[in-house]
Amino acid sequence: MHKISLIAAGCAALIAFPATAAEIPVIIKIPRMTIEASGKIAHAALEACRKEGIQIGVTVVDRSGDAMVVLRDTLAPRVTLEVSRQKAYTAVNFNAATSSMANRFTQPFSVGKVEGLVFSAGGIPIEAVGNIIGAVGVSGAATGEQDEACARAGIQAIQFELETANP
Repeated sequence: MHKISLIAAGCAALIAFPATAAEIPVIIKIPRMTIEASGKIAHAALEACRKEGIQIGVTVVDRSGDAMVVLRDTLAPRVTLEVSRQKAYTAVNFNAATSSMANRFTQPFSVGKVEGLVFSAGGIPIEAVGNIIGAVGVSGAATGEQDEACARAGIQAIQFELETANP
């Protein structure tokens, strides 16, 4: 009798929550950032830091964390390229500013120990109409807060276009 009750309960669940092919999407539309938008963000971040007398490296990545635009100002050290890429990669993968994660992953064997992740300020996710579409990372300023301010200035330069984008 117990097996019959379980079978009946299972059938009732299937009837209550039918899964049809029409309910399961076969195509998912994913908003993507253009190279032009990426370039505007990178150049605006670079200019914001230049106004402060700071030479930086800046990387804009797509939603997968792959670099779309990489710039290094004339006197910025070469290391700023890799650090800015890692900051952008971290920001897009966690959908959070890297400054908000600075003390979050300090335990041994935590995700913070994964190669390629950087949890210091300077990485900001980029959103358009409610979707994460990429991130910008900046490196080279004296403080992470200065890096982050330049990254935010880069996004702010095209904020209107991001908010009014047609997905």
